[in-house]
Amino acid sequence: MKQRIFLDTNIMVDLFSQRIPFYAGSAKLFVAIEKHAVEAYASSLTFANLHYILRKEIGSRQAVDVLKKLRKLVTILSVDVAVIEQALDSGFNDFEDAIQYCTARTHTIPYFITPNIKDYKASTIPVMTAEEFLAQFTP
Repeated sequence: MKQRIFLDTNIMVDLFSQRIPFYAGSAKLFVAIEKHAVEAYASSLTFANLHYILRKEIGSRQAVDVLKKLRKLVTILSVDVAVIEQALDSGFNDFEDAIQYCTARTHTIPYFITPNIKDYKASTIPVMTAEEFLAQFTP
């Protein structure tokens, strides 16, 4: 059975912007996703955040093209009123992180993948980097 993972926005920013030192792990993770060895999920907020970031780097039209390709690889989970209420009550310092985490938890995704583990100390979901996930669950 394939592992189901939730991708924090930063995993995709690391990939698309080739941010060191996290690019290599994100790239390997996306190879596993492309091979359908892992089921990847992301919040609808991630797509808005990525467009905002990518349009500054590569322009709006190219950013949309990237997001269209990404859409074929990940299942998009909605951010609804319940997620926002949970995020507001979560105690997270970063509201965007809270939304991402509460989206994963609401949809019972068993693993949360992010380069920023320290931001999710109170998590009830296992939080790990792309490298840590791949080391434990080599697809």
